[in-house]
Amino acid sequence: MKIKSTAKLKKEVWDIFSQYVRTRDCLRTRGTPDFGNCITCTKLVRRNEADAGHFIDRRHGATLFDERNVHLQCKHCNITGETLKYRREVIRLYGEGVDVELEDKATEIKKFTRAELEELKERYTQKIKELND
Repeated sequence: MKIKSTAKLKKEVWDIFSQYVRTRDCLRTRGTPDFGNCITCTKLVRRNEADAGHFIDRRHGATLFDERNVHLQCKHCNITGETLKYRREVIRLYGEGVDVELEDKATEIKKFTRAELEELKERYTQKIKELND
């Protein structure tokens, strides 16, 4: 049996995490798993056509899989950034100072181990199942 590369495993985790975030936010904003509102412009978006967009850029490993940092976004807002609107929503959702906490966390160097990625994959697979129950 061939062992997956860490990069491939990380991509699998991202795909599952992204599905979780988009479903979570559809349920939070519209009460259905199929449609949700973009965190920045509030446009109604089909879950499968939306992105899981980051407040702090995804290149920062320490915040890559932080649920407070990733939300359903329309493709336009994810590409253009809309950082100020996104920041306001992060503060509204999680409280004053969370934006700064995420910015500070993003300065940490984070390299995921295979065990951490396997655990994240299992956790978010389970979380998706719970959302769909």
